[in-house]
Amino acid sequence: MKEFVNLFFSFLLGVLFPLPLPLFARGMVPSDAPNGAQRLMMERGYGMFVHFGMNTFIEQEWSEGKVPALTYAPDDLDCDQWVRVARDAGFRYVLLVTKHHDGFCLWDSQYTEYDVASSGNKTDVVGAVARACKKYGLEFGIYYSLWDRHEPTYTCGDFTKYVDFMCGQLTELMTNYGDICELWLDGAWDKPAAEWNIPRLYDLVKNINPNCAVGVNGTIGTSEEDQGGFVEVLPDRMTEDNIFHMRYFPGDFRLWDPMIASRNDKKQYLYGGNSYYLPFEHTICLSKEWAWFQKRDIKYVRDLDELEELFYWTTCNGNSLVVNIAPDYHGRIREHEAQTAIALCKRLGIRRGEPLLSGGRYLQVGCPTEATSCWDSSDEFAPDKASDGGLQTRWASADLTPQLVVTLAPHTEFDKITIFEYCDVEHLGDFSNRRTNRIQAYTIDRFVDGCWETIFADDTPMGDCKTIRFPYFYSAEKVRLNVRSATAPPSIYEFNVINTSL
Repeated sequence: MKEFVNLFFSFLLGVLFPLPLPLFARGMVPSDAPNGAQRLMMERGYGMFVHFGMNTFIEQEWSEGKVPALTYAPDDLDCDQWVRVARDAGFRYVLLVTKHHDGFCLWDSQYTEYDVASSGNKTDVVGAVARACKKYGLEFGIYYSLWDRHEPTYTCGDFTKYVDFMCGQLTELMTNYGDICELWLDGAWDKPAAEWNIPRLYDLVKNINPNCAVGVNGTIGTSEEDQGGFVEVLPDRMTEDNIFHMRYFPGDFRLWDPMIASRNDKKQYLYGGNSYYLPFEHTICLSKEWAWFQKRDIKYVRDLDELEELFYWTTCNGNSLVVNIAPDYHGRIREHEAQTAIALCKRLGIRRGEPLLSGGRYLQVGCPTEATSCWDSSDEFAPDKASDGGLQTRWASADLTPQLVVTLAPHTEFDKITIFEYCDVEHLGDFSNRRTNRIQAYTIDRFVDGCWETIFADDTPMGDCKTIRFPYFYSAEKVRLNVRSATAPPSIYEFNVINTSL
C-alpha cells in the first residue's frame, strides 16, 4: 500500500509542481561570521540527545536492519516524560534519533515498511516528541542516518535511487513536524563523500526550514578530496584557521562524536578556495559507560563534577553540547538519569531565556609545564600536553608518584582546579566501555614566596574529572599536582587552573 501511495504522491507533485525540487538552492555564503542558522544554534547551546529505537530492544549499538519490525515494542512509551526531563534539566532543545543505521524509522514513513507503523507500538515517536517540545517551549531537532542497512536501494547499484529515497524521507520529517532547528546527519563514512549529494540534501532542508542548522558527522578532513575512510581531523587539532577543509559540503556546523574541541578552537574552514565559518557541536553520554542506546542493566552516570566541567568546556567559544540520555526498553527515561541531569542544571544555574554561564578563565593554557617523570623522550606525552587546552592530548608519567608543575603568569589568582585524568578502558563490545582510575592519592600545592604549600589533599581515587573549589582566591607563581599513590603510571589530559570571576 505504501508503495502505491508513494507513486501516486510523486505523480501528483509532478502534475501540480512541474519545477524540479528543490525549487531553489540556498547553498552557503563564504563568511568569517555566523549565519542566521548558526547564530540560533549558538544561542541554544545545550541540548538533550535521545537515542531510542530498534537497538534499544536488541541491546546493540549498531544493528544490521534484519530484525523484524515487531521487535520494537515499548510497553510504557512516554515521549512527554522525555521532554519534561529535558525542560527540567535546562536543555534548550531535544535532538531525536529518527532513523539509525539499521534503517528503522520512528515515524510512519511512506517510503518503507520498516517503521513504527509495522512494529509492536505504532506511536509516531517523532510526532509525539515534536508536540511535547512545543508544549514545553523547547526546540526540536532530528538525527538521521545517511547509512541505511535495511533499505534495498542503498545497495541496488544505482545510488541516486537511494538519494531520492533520503530526500523523500527528509521531506516528510521537515514538513510534517513543524519547525526543525537542527539536522544531524550520520554514517557518511560508508560511502565516498561525493555520492551522498550533500548539496541536494542541504538545499532541500533549507527550502523548507531556512533556520535549520545542518551538520554531517566527520565534517572536516585533511583535503576536499577525502573520499571515504576515517580521515577526519581531531577537533582539538582545529586551532588554526583554514589549514583544514570541509569534507562534506555544505553544512552549518562541524561534528565528530565523541571528540572534544580545543579551548582554542577556530572556526574558518576551506571549500573550493573559499572560507566558511563553522561552529562545533559536541556530543557526550550521560552514562559513565559509553553507550548511546540504553541497555537492560542499570548504567552508572557520570559524576556531576565531570559533567559540569565538560559543559563549561564544550559550550565555550561559540560551540554547543548535546548530552545523550537514552530511554529504556519500556519507553521512559530512568529516574536516576533524569535526576542527575536536573541536578546538573541547578549546579550550572541555567535559567530559561538567559545566556548559558561561563566556567571562568582557564589560566594554565599555554603556560610552561614540567614534570618529574615522562613516559618517553618523544613529544607525544610531554608535560605541556596537560596544559595545551586540548582533551585528546595528554601527559604521561613513567613512574607511579610523579609531580606535574605549571608556571603561571605573574599575579595569577585562582579559585578552582579541575583535572581530567586518563583512565584505563575496558571495552565491553558493541562500542560501550568501562573506565578505571589510576591516581589514588595526591595533593595540590602552590608555590608562593619561594616555598611550596599544600592547599588540597585527597586519598581517594581521583575520578574521571576531579573538581576542587576553594573558598577564596589563591595567588601563586606555580601550581603542582603531587601524586602520592597510583595503580599505574598516571596520565593527565588537562590540569586546569581556573579563575571563576573572569
